[in-house]
Amino acid sequence: MTDKIGTKTLWTFVITSIALVMVTLDNLVVTTALPVIRHDLHATLQGLEWTVNAYTLTFAVLLLTGAALGDRFGRRRLFVIGLGIFTAASAFAALAPSIDALNLARALQGVGGAIVTPLTLTLLSAAVRPERRGLALGAWGGIGGLAVALGPLVGGAVVQGMSWQWIFWLNVPIGLLLIPLAWRRLDESRGPSSKLDLPGLGLASAGLLGIVWGLVRGNSVGWGSLEIVGSIGAGAVLVALFVLWELRTKAPMLPMRFFRNRTFTQANVASLFMFFGMFGSIFLLAQFFQTVQGYSPFGAGLRILPWTAMPIFIAPIAGALSDRIPGPRIMGVGLALQAIGLGWIAAVSTPTVPYADLVGPFVLSGIGMALFFAPVANVILGAVRPREEGQASGANNAIRELGGVFGVAVLASIFASYGGYGSGTSFVNGLGPAVWVGAILVAVGAIVAITIPARRRPVEVEVLEPAAALEEAA
Repeated sequence: MTDKIGTKTLWTFVITSIALVMVTLDNLVVTTALPVIRHDLHATLQGLEWTVNAYTLTFAVLLLTGAALGDRFGRRRLFVIGLGIFTAASAFAALAPSIDALNLARALQGVGGAIVTPLTLTLLSAAVRPERRGLALGAWGGIGGLAVALGPLVGGAVVQGMSWQWIFWLNVPIGLLLIPLAWRRLDESRGPSSKLDLPGLGLASAGLLGIVWGLVRGNSVGWGSLEIVGSIGAGAVLVALFVLWELRTKAPMLPMRFFRNRTFTQANVASLFMFFGMFGSIFLLAQFFQTVQGYSPFGAGLRILPWTAMPIFIAPIAGALSDRIPGPRIMGVGLALQAIGLGWIAAVSTPTVPYADLVGPFVLSGIGMALFFAPVANVILGAVRPREEGQASGANNAIRELGGVFGVAVLASIFASYGGYGSGTSFVNGLGPAVWVGAILVAVGAIVAITIPARRRPVEVEVLEPAAALEEAA
């Protein structure tokens, strides 16, 4: 019996881990392919922004809904459906004849990823014995972090060795293998049956799309044009209506009461700024190494690795430190190091800057990223009651993904305002101001994080029946 349970747990871990790697890689795997995609599909800067943002935007908005759908209709069933959507969308992306078709496929990938990602955690947690759950979930987090770190490197290697289409084709056989395995090897389970917040989902999706649409198209259309003012204005109104709806509905997608807790709010604001600076800067730097300095896609991914891979080595140390030093302080130091690293990159960047001059700020930024990642989950989950951990974790994941969306949109707009692809000098003229803005906002995030108050975790209040209360008093 024990062997059988062990086998079931092992299958669950393997299936969910492979699915997590596949979905997480697609966050950054396209960054080192962007110059090749721009050339092959004759894409504009706006098109390249949507290649990244179409995925992260749908992923962020649907993340909470993906978990809720699994709870209601069956986690294994929705996991398989999510894998099917992601696999089909990957094939669509590989076959895309234009940048618009590619970006539509990326949006569909985000839908599949938003379903798969939260369910990998839920399915694994349910399959592991309580005494081993911490180890299993720690390994799950490490695998996800490794996938993020390797994204630019894997993308560059595949593009250089084969073609950019293969960064999407590789998902297809993996998905086709996982779908029947998941159906046969995973146990079906459901969560508390709750009403789906479809109005909230619609308002949030439409509002965020309007704002991002305006930010992406502002430079080309004109910031004072009716399209841009109307798009951003309508998006802001819809987001405000989303907040009002969430305050009134009985089953909110994102409970607004969480934000009454100062720790929860400040930790999420810090996460937003962290991902803003990181995603926006990597979006531009991956292109800088190829477009300006002439490195291959693999060479570009390899040169970013000292930044993105540093959490693999530093996160365990930061985790140990968090037992003795308050998490918000570690987060604040991490964000400060990331801000210094970004400012350093902006200060030394020239068309001919030696790579050796960038290693220091890359390593510093990577250390800062690791120091931030290690305690942030505990800080956020410690701000809510145990039964609210799922929604709180989903909210944080969604907010940080939105930080990446806005980072790419805003920093690319600043890049386009000051420079462009015309020459190496023109590119750097846009890169510098954009990365400086990223550094400043990450520095603001550091201040927000370090001022998070040290508070005890909210406790569940057990309401005793009258007889039990009298017995307890006696």
